[in-house]
Amino acid sequence: MIQTIWQPDSQVQTQLQALKPYLLAHVHIDNVAINARVHQLLKAGGKFLRPGFFYLFSQFGDDPAADRLQAGAAAMELLHVATLIHDDVIDESPERRHVTTIHQDYGQRNAIYAGDLLFTCYFDLVVASARTTADITRNVAAMRAILQGELDQMAHNFHPQTTLSDYLKVAAGKTARLFSLSCQQGAQLAHAPQTVIDLAQQIGLKLGVAYQMLDDILDYTGDEQLTHKPVLSDLREGVYSLPLIFALQVDPTLAKQLPMPGQTITETELLAIRDQVVALGGVTKAQQLATDYTQQALSLINQLPAGPTQQTLRQLVTQLLIRNH
Repeated sequence: MIQTIWQPDSQVQTQLQALKPYLLAHVHIDNVAINARVHQLLKAGGKFLRPGFFYLFSQFGDDPAADRLQAGAAAMELLHVATLIHDDVIDESPERRHVTTIHQDYGQRNAIYAGDLLFTCYFDLVVASARTTADITRNVAAMRAILQGELDQMAHNFHPQTTLSDYLKVAAGKTARLFSLSCQQGAQLAHAPQTVIDLAQQIGLKLGVAYQMLDDILDYTGDEQLTHKPVLSDLREGVYSLPLIFALQVDPTLAKQLPMPGQTITETELLAIRDQVVALGGVTKAQQLATDYTQQALSLINQLPAGPTQQTLRQLVTQLLIRNH
């Protein structure tokens, strides 16, 4: 099911509803069990944010070639899902979108291969959607940046000395780059004006960083029933994200309580760290910075051509800042 962040009966909602069967038709893995599980994950859906932003920015163009745009939107979602499958292996997540993760039932090796195969499906759709080789090159560069962002994050795991600059670099790569690509590619493939294409790229970057910040805040404050991931899972895995970085700036001695590689940390210890991060203002400062990045995205949106699409983007970006999952 596509979550109700999109307006019912809107053009984008209609396009996204048609995207799901299109995705299923363009993803085939010869291993029957793995194929079924990947299809189950695709059917489970999600917010469809990346293809949704792709379609919204395509509305600024004067060449709404439906087949080309559908392939381009589907490519954005497949790239996202492929990275999620790999993330689930790294995080040892038991479930994704209420679906048991591939590695849980079929092992890490098969899950990694499944994610890799989805990358090839992604590039099939990139080629189908591309107007020029530059459209393909843009996707290659974005995928490289996303994977580099993941490696950068792992390099900082279990490092209390991680700085705000380190964090922003990781967030810009592993999360924001796909938002940026989705916005830019939607405008590009629909032949939007170059000013809009340039704005789309920057809006996606600001939005993506704010989105990652809120994800990190929810790791400390979220309801597991809504987020569908264990609260403090990042902290347990040594991912020292924005609220903790701000808390450590206030009280560096908090680092003595943080888990080290291979160290078991109890639920009680995790909750004690969370309470200190909140008390030290880490969550509040993270929320303030997320709001700042959202405001920067809104300022850029205000430079887009006025009309219903600009208004929808403004409402959607504001709504994403106050989400609870």
